[in-house]
Amino acid sequence: MKWHSLAAGLALALLSVSAQAQSEQTPIRIGVLSDMSGGFADVSGPGSVEAAKMAAEDYRKSHPGRPVEILSGDHQNKADVGLGLVRRWVDTEGVEAVIDVPNSAIALAVSDFMKNANKVFLGTGGVSSQLTGERCTPNTVHYSIDTWTMANVPTRTMVKDGGDTWFYISTDYAFGHDMEAQSTAALEKAGGKKLGSVAYPLGNLDFSSFLVQAQTSGAKVVALAAPNGDFVNAVKQAADFGMTQGDQKVVGLAVYISDIVSIGTNVANGAIVTNNWYWNLNDQTRDFANRFAERFKGKVPTSLQAGAYAAVWQYLAAVDELDGKSSDGKAIVAKMKASPSEDPIFGKSTIREDGRRMTPVYVWRVKEAPADNPNDVYELVQEVPVDQAYRPLNEGKCPLVTGN
Repeated sequence: MKWHSLAAGLALALLSVSAQAQSEQTPIRIGVLSDMSGGFADVSGPGSVEAAKMAAEDYRKSHPGRPVEILSGDHQNKADVGLGLVRRWVDTEGVEAVIDVPNSAIALAVSDFMKNANKVFLGTGGVSSQLTGERCTPNTVHYSIDTWTMANVPTRTMVKDGGDTWFYISTDYAFGHDMEAQSTAALEKAGGKKLGSVAYPLGNLDFSSFLVQAQTSGAKVVALAAPNGDFVNAVKQAADFGMTQGDQKVVGLAVYISDIVSIGTNVANGAIVTNNWYWNLNDQTRDFANRFAERFKGKVPTSLQAGAYAAVWQYLAAVDELDGKSSDGKAIVAKMKASPSEDPIFGKSTIREDGRRMTPVYVWRVKEAPADNPNDVYELVQEVPVDQAYRPLNEGKCPLVTGN
């Protein structure tokens, strides 16, 4: 009996060691689904892939464990292409988590798919507030600031500073309509007034007639609900009209540092922007930006690319807390929500029950960049407290929230 028990125990131990060795050899695979050559490529794209790789390398240096592989794919701003890549990753390539996905329509579709597959979606690129609203899932965490924050934070800030009349130039699809509607609601709640608006087709090159309408309205603030390249073109033409240096203030509701660098601070000087991360904020962000620039053609990271780093770091920490078990996406996200976490470039953060990751949000004014540092483009206007920076939990209609 004793020999039988000893043999059984030895066999069990050998099986355990074998399983552990196999687990350690099987890498955790994370897919970065992004726009590699289109309108979102500069704000996310290849830079998010590089940031994800840096996070995996940095995390494993201080937390040895299962190796990590970062896969990448181009969704080409087509939902069928993006979902096809994700399905192949999950079904045949062992991907346990997908991050990034700039393009809210694709991000929402990927979020639904990952829920059904019980894997993890970390939204560091898409900005739709539906990701933590009616379309929230127990498998999704939203890292990038969303349309609610992009609309509400700068609107409240500008009204408080005297900018109480607004004119909107908004792209004529869901993103633009959503941003304008949410900003208008915040404007009226703060005691301001909307004097007019105009919708323009996505990819429009000539904004002159829209800018003339904005000038003629007499509004103190001209708000651009315009993505990336459209924003760049609109601001350049607004400068030609003398608007960026006049009495009217130009506010971008969805702006990233790559946009400002592309425009040039001599043109964008004075514009107000909002984000949740800036490379020159503190010693930790500067260190990351310098390392990123060495690996990525001298460019500094955008807030979306920084979010990709944080997402990979926090995901790996949660998997490690679950003893390396990475197959149950819902359990991993629950672990991520269970307690405050910390990463090297954002610092401390929490994740609400609706999947909203909470860090401070900042309002910046574009300044003239010094000659020796063309990437130093912002001066701080306001740090927004976390409890004011995001949509109230009870307003999002997320079915995961008690009482909704």
